[in-house]
Amino acid sequence: MLSPLLDRLASWRPTGIATENLSGIQCDNLRRYPSRYAETVQRYCPDPSPAGRATGLDVPGANAEVERLLTAWPPAPSPAQRRHLAAVFLAAGEPGSALVQWLRLPLAERRAGDGLNDELVDMLNKAESRPNETNLVSAVLAARLGLERLWSVDDHSADTPDSADPAERKASADAIGRAWDNPATHARQAEDARLKKNLARPDGILNMYRAYNAAAAPTLTYRSDFGAALAEPSPQQFGRHYIGYWETRNLRMVANIRDVLGRYPGMRLLAIVGASHKGYYEAYLNQMHDVRLVDPNTVLR
Repeated sequence: MLSPLLDRLASWRPTGIATENLSGIQCDNLRRYPSRYAETVQRYCPDPSPAGRATGLDVPGANAEVERLLTAWPPAPSPAQRRHLAAVFLAAGEPGSALVQWLRLPLAERRAGDGLNDELVDMLNKAESRPNETNLVSAVLAARLGLERLWSVDDHSADTPDSADPAERKASADAIGRAWDNPATHARQAEDARLKKNLARPDGILNMYRAYNAAAAPTLTYRSDFGAALAEPSPQQFGRHYIGYWETRNLRMVANIRDVLGRYPGMRLLAIVGASHKGYYEAYLNQMHDVRLVDPNTVLR
């Protein structure tokens, strides 16, 4: 089902792929502030400790080792080098990039050794079929294009824990829920139902991606979600708190993208992210001096 999408994305020839994942470095930082980020870590941060034990590297050390290895990376690395780099990526908290190295190995070489023990091999084998866009689109595409890694650009440093007061939590959920119950949301739900109904067709996945990347999609999303929440009238201003978090998160995600582009001027970066982020990505990236946006639907035709 994903082959037509992968073919079109490959035809654009990206030289880097950014994903909606937290970096190992950010997760390492968030773990140091559990009173604020314990829920975030549990939900978004994979546990690097098994790979840390196998390699003897903590997260900062593993990230430094990744940079050292890739700086001197040979044009034709051996299977042992790829297995070792996969293990170091896992210890760095970058399982998507570890999967890229795993997929670049011949099937006969996808085995334990060179830092990968049986537990880590099992993790990589399971990741191959885990249904998310990082594993089934980004990593597969990176391996197909001969790239060595993915770029984790998500950011959850604006997260705050839910209120300890059940009544306040309910009031917030009720206020945002009322704001979201609007004609734009109903239109989005009807469109999603139509797209999902046709997913099994040969062009089903492509049509979904085309719809999510249509020029009018960000405006409809804003009217349905963020704009509606911004206008909700609760005295506690729940909607304005929500929008503050959302805009901060997207600004920091785009800053992470800009950091990657600044390190590699001229990179053709494919950014794969949830559709609700798209309008914010485009608005913020379009303010950058050395960034030129490409309409995804010119690639997805």
